[in-house]
Amino acid sequence: MFTRTLTPHLLRLAQNFPVLAITGPRQSGKTTLAKMIFPDKPYISLEDPIQHAFATEDPRGFLARYASGAVFDEAQRWPELFSYLQGIVDADRHPGRYVLTGSQQFGLLAGVTQSLAGRVAMAQLLPLSLTELPQVFRGEIQLDALMLMGCYPILHAQEMSWQDWLASYVMTYVERDVRQVLKVQNLTTFQRFLRLCAGRTGQLLNLHALASEAGISHTTAGAWLSVLESSYLVYLLPPYYRNFGKRLVKTPKLYFLDVGLACWLLGIRSPEMLAFHPLRGALFETLIVSEFIKARYHTSQPADLYFWRDNNGLEADLVFEQTGKLQPIEIKSGQTVTADYIRAAQKTARFSDQEETHSPWLIYGGEESYERSGVHVKSWRSPFTNA
Repeated sequence: MFTRTLTPHLLRLAQNFPVLAITGPRQSGKTTLAKMIFPDKPYISLEDPIQHAFATEDPRGFLARYASGAVFDEAQRWPELFSYLQGIVDADRHPGRYVLTGSQQFGLLAGVTQSLAGRVAMAQLLPLSLTELPQVFRGEIQLDALMLMGCYPILHAQEMSWQDWLASYVMTYVERDVRQVLKVQNLTTFQRFLRLCAGRTGQLLNLHALASEAGISHTTAGAWLSVLESSYLVYLLPPYYRNFGKRLVKTPKLYFLDVGLACWLLGIRSPEMLAFHPLRGALFETLIVSEFIKARYHTSQPADLYFWRDNNGLEADLVFEQTGKLQPIEIKSGQTVTADYIRAAQKTARFSDQEETHSPWLIYGGEESYERSGVHVKSWRSPFTNA
């Protein structure tokens, strides 16, 4: 059992809202966490055919059994639930009464928007962060091994083949769930699209090129990518601009939220393959960016993360606001900090003449953390997201 950072924030939300909804990708630990935090509540999986049939055939009779509260797993499988809960909680707004979990953000959000607005607190649970993996900070797992395995909890809780599990995950969850929503007819085309997305992790998103290589229309590529994002498989990192509107329309960078899944889709099957793979740097950047996203989601905050790149070659892999200033970050996968790394990090602090910045961070694939030439050098093992 892993201690999840989100736990105290869920308990706080449950003290103020009658309904609590936990979203995130499949197998990120939502059900386990809900059962652990609310052990006295009945647990009902709406993917169970018997429970689902009872709920749809006699909804009032079904919910009457759980008048004092319950945990409803995969709540989006029964869309009518949200309307019935609206009436129930309006009659009795006792906080922390119902807990909903769901792996498809768009399914839960549709129900919340239509029926439970103002009555539900939303929380997002992604796979394990490095701070939730004790073996990372005890030095018991090497970087390349972790990148290949990824951070889904079951892979770190049980002895099993990560290759077999990720293959099954793609077949049973990614392809099934996403294809079900999109009604994809050609599985081969969708598989190619997934792998092309993995090959673009850490890169600027060129939707036209992606669609062309996948053999689909620009509109279809946009729809497929939107569902991957809503299913917490990929994340689109916006560029930083002082003009907030520009952040919404300018080209984002594409990242997978689990680096192990990206590695598997790219056909990387061993640490030796990863060590010399041309995308290793982008995959390491994917790991680090996903850690910052997790740090915010798991404390019930919006991501509010950006990147910066101008026409003169100045760039910052990550930028976020902290104590009234911008924090620029350079990410390098190498295990040794070179002078070039330090110069690159120093440049990130000069990306905007109009913004005040903190001293830059350099996050790298080595073991030591220290300060050098005005740059805070941080090991991938250090809890840099809390600094």
